[in-house]
Amino acid sequence: MCMKRRSFLRSSAALVGAGMLGSGDSHADHIHPHSVHAASLMTECANRFLAALDAGQRGKATFAFDTDERMNWHFIPKERKGLPLREMRPYQKHLASALLAAGLSQTGYIKAVTIMSLEEVLRIIENDSGETRNPEKYYFSVFGTPSDSGTWGYRVEGHHLSQNYTVVNGKVVDGPSFFGANPAEVRQGPRKGLRTLAGEDDLGIELIHLLDEQQQKVAIVDPTAYKDILTAASRKAALQGQPSGLSGSKMNAMQFDALMTLMEEYARNVAAELAENRIARINEAGRNIYFAWSGGINRGDPHYYRVQTPLFLMELDDTQDDANHIHSVWRDVTGDFGQDLLQQHYEANHQ
Repeated sequence: MCMKRRSFLRSSAALVGAGMLGSGDSHADHIHPHSVHAASLMTECANRFLAALDAGQRGKATFAFDTDERMNWHFIPKERKGLPLREMRPYQKHLASALLAAGLSQTGYIKAVTIMSLEEVLRIIENDSGETRNPEKYYFSVFGTPSDSGTWGYRVEGHHLSQNYTVVNGKVVDGPSFFGANPAEVRQGPRKGLRTLAGEDDLGIELIHLLDEQQQKVAIVDPTAYKDILTAASRKAALQGQPSGLSGSKMNAMQFDALMTLMEEYARNVAAELAENRIARINEAGRNIYFAWSGGINRGDPHYYRVQTPLFLMELDDTQDDANHIHSVWRDVTGDFGQDLLQQHYEANHQ
């Protein structure tokens, strides 16, 4: 198996050439370059969406920025707070879709709406009434008052999808960012063969196969696949103990390029300016990156992998439903829910 590679290094060079990774920048700007366009687009989309709602709908969709609900995220099928698509009029759904798209790349948006559509596949497979498995049980929540210069955020969430964004003084950070797929591959019906998260899965399998026998012994931390991502729906991305698995410093050029390509698959799920923020994180980590695997390494085997650095964490598992059910997540160790930006903001205001 060999998937076509994109030039990750070209992206890094472009950042350096644009001065975004210049040595004169502060550590904070290294991590989160100004995303003025992204912030403005999100603000406009959020305000257009909210303006189209009636008072009752707006009451469901809006929350104070400092409410605990902002960090109450999950990816399981359950009732949520926020305004679901199924309670919107058609024109409101279009505006909600625009808000979702504002935080994602075209590729990420296609993944998101395909994930939503898989609820109909599950409804048929499970002979569900349409109440549990409903493609319109995806909830939109806005925290604070959207503006280019204020502090606010929004979330789009439902089964197997949770996209969280925080805007502070015109800077945008994303995370947690979760994509899941059940079925990972549709195996019956008119959509047979559909694989929503093929890139995330295939690139991980390709990387473990590129490692030699001794490297695999280090990378495979458990012969039995973990049953789920280890961070679950935690509010802070943290794993106990030291990073385990194979260090990027122990990989040859081809293997490290495959690791970079895997990370870029996750980075490119979000809007361009946010993706560059993620790539800046990747470049900052250098080779202080650990790749860990559990489970079998052949296609169809239950498996799990993670990419861990002091700055960010990626996890994927494909273990449930006979290894045909994917969970994947990008977590920023200090940036999820805008934690580092908010800390800088509060410190600056306090001073």
